[in-house]
Amino acid sequence: MRKVVAFSHMSLDGFAASDTGMGLEWTAHGYSPDLATFHDRHIRTDVGTTVYGRKTFEGMRDHWSTVPNDPEAGAHDLEHAEWVTKIDKLVFSTTLEEPGWNNTRIIGADAAARIAELKAEDGGALVIYGSPTLVHWFADNGLIDEYRLVIHPVTIGAGTPLFPAKFETKLALLETKSFDSGAVYVRYAVA
Repeated sequence: MRKVVAFSHMSLDGFAASDTGMGLEWTAHGYSPDLATFHDRHIRTDVGTTVYGRKTFEGMRDHWSTVPNDPEAGAHDLEHAEWVTKIDKLVFSTTLEEPGWNNTRIIGADAAARIAELKAEDGGALVIYGSPTLVHWFADNGLIDEYRLVIHPVTIGAGTPLFPAKFETKLALLETKSFDSGAVYVRYAVA
């Protein structure tokens, strides 16, 4: 049985995305080499499939598919680009017709039934990367088993919150880690 994990960066005031560009520009303040290494060596170790909403998927695809040809790209970015290109990817969209990225499947209709089928399979975790409105849908449908959050030492005042309005759930703390940048990683199981 596979679990569904929501992995997100979050501002201290609860937003997972701003209203600017890709919505993650504010994460630069708390992002650091030790956080990147922790993500690669710890957070993503059980990821079997990455899961995205259309907007986040297009931003990830458009960024990471160019990194291998960027002469300025560092070793970490090159390694991450290789990982994210090779891994199995799902994008939830009713408008995207062709993903244009290696190892990507589109889920449009009957999303809840498809997720139930995928959870019943053997394999690594289905991890929603960013995609806060998709996280809202998964949460509202009781499909999230775990939250992995990097809370950044910044408030952004507006944007898309990580949790949908009036959503209530109980969580059990599994682990925490703080970083020199002031960012804090927390991992919760849905109780």
